Amino acid sequence: MSALCDPPGAASPPRPPLSAQELGQEVKAFLSGVDPVHGTKLSLKDHARCALLLLRSLPPARHAALEHLRAVFDEQVCSHLLERENGGTTTTTMAALGTCGGRTAGCGLEEVVQEVQRVLTEFVRANPKAWAPVVSAWSIDLMGQLSSKYAGRHGVPHASSLNELLQLWMSCKATRTLMEIYTQCLSAMIGGCPDACVDALLDTSVQHSPHFDWVVAHIGSSFPNTIINRVLSCGLKDFCAHGAAPGDLLFPVAADKRVPKIASVVGILGHLASRHSGSIKQELLRMFHESLGPARDQHQKATVPFLLQLAVMSPALLGTISSELVDSLKPNVLNQLHQHFVSLPREDLENMVSIVVHLICQTSAGAYRILQFLVNTAMPASVITPPGLTLHDGVREACDRVIQLLLLNLQKLVYNRGTPNLADSPPRPVPFLDALKSHVRELCVETLRLERKRFLWQHQLLGLLAVYSAPHCATDALFFLLTLARTQEELALATQLYAVLSSCLVDLLPATVKTCVCQIHAGRLPEPQMAQLFRNLALVVQWEGGEGGPAAMGVQLGAVLARHLHDFGQLLLHRSPEVAEAACLLLSVCPLPRAVPPAHLLAAVRSAVHQFFVVLRRRNPANLCYSGRLLARLSAVSPAAAKAVLQQLVEGALRGGNAELFGGSGEKTGGEETGEEGNGGVSLLDINRRFTAAVNFSGGVWSVFHAGVIGRGLKPAAGPGERAPEELAHNTQTFLSLLLRCCRGGRSGETPPNPSVTGINPEAAKAVAAALVESVCPEAAGGELVWPPEEQARGTVERDLRICRRFRDHPLLFPLLRLVAAGRPALCYCSVLLRGLLASLMAYWEACRESRTAGSPWHLQASCSLVACMAEGSLLPPVLGNMHEIFHQLAPFEVHLLLLSIWDYLRDNSPLPQKFTFQAERGVFLRDFSRDGDVGKHLAVLHSVLHKNIHRLGLLAGRFRP
Repeated sequence: MSALCDPPGAASPPRPPLSAQELGQEVKAFLSGVDPVHGTKLSLKDHARCALLLLRSLPPARHAALEHLRAVFDEQVCSHLLERENGGTTTTTMAALGTCGGRTAGCGLEEVVQEVQRVLTEFVRANPKAWAPVVSAWSIDLMGQLSSKYAGRHGVPHASSLNELLQLWMSCKATRTLMEIYTQCLSAMIGGCPDACVDALLDTSVQHSPHFDWVVAHIGSSFPNTIINRVLSCGLKDFCAHGAAPGDLLFPVAADKRVPKIASVVGILGHLASRHSGSIKQELLRMFHESLGPARDQHQKATVPFLLQLAVMSPALLGTISSELVDSLKPNVLNQLHQHFVSLPREDLENMVSIVVHLICQTSAGAYRILQFLVNTAMPASVITPPGLTLHDGVREACDRVIQLLLLNLQKLVYNRGTPNLADSPPRPVPFLDALKSHVRELCVETLRLERKRFLWQHQLLGLLAVYSAPHCATDALFFLLTLARTQEELALATQLYAVLSSCLVDLLPATVKTCVCQIHAGRLPEPQMAQLFRNLALVVQWEGGEGGPAAMGVQLGAVLARHLHDFGQLLLHRSPEVAEAACLLLSVCPLPRAVPPAHLLAAVRSAVHQFFVVLRRRNPANLCYSGRLLARLSAVSPAAAKAVLQQLVEGALRGGNAELFGGSGEKTGGEETGEEGNGGVSLLDINRRFTAAVNFSGGVWSVFHAGVIGRGLKPAAGPGERAPEELAHNTQTFLSLLLRCCRGGRSGETPPNPSVTGINPEAAKAVAAALVESVCPEAAGGELVWPPEEQARGTVERDLRICRRFRDHPLLFPLLRLVAAGRPALCYCSVLLRGLLASLMAYWEACRESRTAGSPWHLQASCSLVACMAEGSLLPPVLGNMHEIFHQLAPFEVHLLLLSIWDYLRDNSPLPQKFTFQAERGVFLRDFSRDGDVGKHLAVLHSVLHKNIHRLGLLAGRFRP
């Protein structure tokens, strides 16, 4: 038999055809497996060469011969795997023995395999049209059988390890030869009819996947464009031939049974997607656009359902094409697509829409672009459409239908995630919503445009996204809506979203407010947006509505905001006036916490007082109202808070930077409290306020203060006041009204124009008195209230002059004294100021050389105001308290004598709180002057002055009788 075949490795020389007798002997030997000459059994090698001889000489026997040659390749693969398992000793052992169970050694099989390759290569090269389809189908089917047969063999990698599996099979002589044979056939058929090779590839892939995937990967890498094109073409043909209904597309298992090659198409394209995604994308788009052409045959009509089927079965293919497909859907393409499907039955159209909705839910790549495409197509924005690009009404209706079904489907997916089939299985992801997590802000911006149906769709989608990705997306959505809303209609969207989310998400508002605070502290919000956020929060807190309306959110929001008093209080010192005023508005309407740490409370009070004076300088009535309301509410938190508010207000009003608001002419420090730059533009007070407000030093005694910048020069000199008397009067009245509200414990209501009205809390008036003494004469704070003897009073002349100078520089001090006097017996605690001012005025009138008191208007006014304050504070009996009414009619020495009589009375009857008794029925402190003895001895001077000036003061004499 060996003489009938070519020697191994040699070229096949032309040989004369066999005679009929010789051919018959070869057929008999092939069928029986016995050598007809020697009568011995043929070896596998000789039997294979007999099959090759028949393959050459007897065309009808080619199928039988090729079928027999499968055993040769099978044996060689088995030998190769044994050699790998035994570390390379199998071939040597089998060669030494010559046979192994009637089989030839591995090296002989490799020669036969090489000879088979040479014979089949010659056949394909000589007549590709006849041999290439047969040989390609045989080789590809044999590779599939071998891959499946030895897939479970020890040492064979798992099908998922594609690279390792490819290296194993390409190192085997038999499988590498089969791959080379198939590659040659495919190369020979590319120009003619490659569908036969690709059909064989698909059929084999259906039978032997996933063990056959290494063949697909290698062939696809060798002929990417051809394989992609032909695989899609053959898959489409098979799809049409089996007539898959559109309803099957939602059920890939059923579709696989009806269209068996569809899974192989998906697998092959999936293998190629990692390296040839661009080619796949281009080919899929080409098929889609060609299917919309005018000449529509059966394949064209089935192209879109076929592509949808691929997308349903392969998320990778869906992600590859989704973005580009949306970009290519121009108005003319959409109109063609509508024309393409307008004739389908309604049931099929509904199925197609359901498929599209399902695919959108499973799409992550370009999800936001897909959403915008659908919204813009179904309901265009208020822009002018370019001419020639008008969409058919059916297209808009279809997109409208898709959006509605998409929202309905997403709602089912989102609200069913909490009840998975298996207790341990995680919730099923929704790729479309996962991709939209990073576009929450854009969705909020689009929603706030309030454009017809568009904002309703996107608002509903925001709610679904918030529930799906809670809590982060929920808090982000509310945060953006509260920050970006500019009108009440836009702000209502935030309350509506909260009404939807609050039923299924707990602690939503606390998390949202915490997000707002974090964004503010991180500096991620521009100042205008920060101010808008505060104004919107304030508006929500103030809203009133029915049950479940904005009021429900407002009440809960106010309670949550109260926990962040310290965070928002710091923003009252913000460099932007708009932000500071908006923060003041918010704090003025939200409820304050019942218990506030002292450090936080003091910081908030200091910031609020600073903001009050800044707003007062800007002459903004609305913001001034909010600032005053905030301070009044802070004073009502606790007695300690009221004391801190009053002290800060009084000290702030008498400070050089603010004193000019009330007509004061005290020295200013560069730009202090004015918001204007002085010499160097540095205000140490402002710097330290911001510094200490941001850093909490409440835990210890250590504090750090900013001490200034060396080299800034001298403090600027005090300039003359430039404010009109009307403005000074308005500022004074505003300040006193606020102070009176704080003294009354923050009670609301109109404040009477006269600050001497009763009803002031005595403790609050006492706090104002202490602040006055501390500001005017700090060294005398906490001193004795008893009126000093004459000798001791002479030692305080310098201090008395300084007190008088302060009262002259600060017109606000006398109204403040009157306010203190209204809260009896608080004026007693201003004893040091009263006697210093009284002593200075007495000295002045004693030395005055004017003929009438009108020549010294300020001293006259000061004397009258001082006596009136002491009378109102019940430090003087009515007879002495009324004498200021005649000062303007007297000479300076007479005023001196009258004031001296007052001094004598106070020396004998010191202004002490113990002399006041509380009347519960009236709720006030009163003083009974009858207990102080006879007041007549202090009226002699008064009566003498009246007698001397009887011609002018006769009508007033009755007011000065005890």
